[in-house]
Amino acid sequence: MEKVKPGECLQEDVNTQSGNILFYKGKVITARDIEILKAFFIKMVTVGEDNPANASPTAENPENDAAPLPTTFLIDYEKMIHLMKKVFSLASSGNALPILDVRMQLEKLLEKINLDIILFFHPRGTKQDDYLFHKSIRVAMTSYLLAKWTGMQTKDWMPVALGGLLHDIGNAKVDFAVIEKKGKLDVNEFDEMKKHTIIGYHILKNVAAVNEGVKLCALQHHEKEDGSGYPLGLQSEKIHPYAKIIAISDIFHAMTSDNFYHQAVSPYLALEQMVKESFGKLNPAVVQTFLNKIADFHQGTVVQLNDKRTGQIIFTDKSNPTRPMINSNGEIINLVLHRNLYIEKIIK
Repeated sequence: MEKVKPGECLQEDVNTQSGNILFYKGKVITARDIEILKAFFIKMVTVGEDNPANASPTAENPENDAAPLPTTFLIDYEKMIHLMKKVFSLASSGNALPILDVRMQLEKLLEKINLDIILFFHPRGTKQDDYLFHKSIRVAMTSYLLAKWTGMQTKDWMPVALGGLLHDIGNAKVDFAVIEKKGKLDVNEFDEMKKHTIIGYHILKNVAAVNEGVKLCALQHHEKEDGSGYPLGLQSEKIHPYAKIIAISDIFHAMTSDNFYHQAVSPYLALEQMVKESFGKLNPAVVQTFLNKIADFHQGTVVQLNDKRTGQIIFTDKSNPTRPMINSNGEIINLVLHRNLYIEKIIK
């Protein structure tokens, strides 16, 4: 890196440690880019004087700055990942958590998020061992927006996000063999896994820098509206409002992320299944708010259906936001009428 100079041209894509593309092949390096590379702890890049013949067109577009996401977001996301690894390590050994550092870094990240990031940002090249860290951050971001969208007071937005970030902290002390098991857990393994809620609450219980709502997110995020959840079998009126939001964000990102026991599904399929789940299980008002935001957002999105046809969303009926109309090579496909079809993948 010390030999890289402004004006030189990247001969290969540059990826962050989490697998996201930071700069595309063909980008002409500036002094600012060199600082960004150092901020991401990139130790080596391949540069030359000529633009590679097969450089990405994005690299030649100065308005795009050759990055699929704002660079400042990626920098803060990477820092958040490193910090969460530290938090889980400290929690597993019973040491004090750096809550002030966590809060400050989370605030920086939340300043840069939007619905586009919630739906489309999927860290590439993520190691399965890092799944919990990535999901915790994504749950925090989604919960923050849901708190805003559902009309919570401004003072609650940050605590909800912090509750989302720390909701799975109890997994730091759960047998990792259970967490990483592929396939269905047996009864004993499921009982072991369920302990993460109570463990998480006890980890946070004596942390003065977080309020009771944040602590209850760790304890209650698997409770259900009808009392069928765990660990306490609480019904709706006894579940903290923060935890109701975290529960929805947690399920959404568990479904839309590759993890130890299943492959990711599209956000549309995840939300469709969550609508069915919301009857008696999840807070229906929060789920509906999420759906309404999706309906407002996704016109023009390019998607792939489960029969492998691709097309562009051209209209969304707000009463069926997960089943829009798709224009596929001039053919209009109404997913409300074709119930055997669903959006399998977002191509954008």
